[in-house]
Amino acid sequence: MATQPYNEILKRAQAELSVEEQNQLSAELAQSAARDRNGKRRSLLELEGLGKEIWKGIDPDEYIAQERDSWDG
Repeated sequence: MATQPYNEILKRAQAELSVEEQNQLSAELAQSAARDRNGKRRSLLELEGLGKEIWKGIDPDEYIAQERDSWDG
């Protein structure tokens, strides 16, 4: 859900920045979002093992076979 300031900033960036500047802004925002509040870089590897309890007791090969079977209707 976008907020009023977000929408205003987005519209302004689209209207006033070149495509190259928009790409640069996007890259800088992505880098900023990859850091925590203390400025420490975050890593995708921090998500390793997240939700593993959901898969406990499930055979991966059997699960994949069931999913593929469901594609055929």
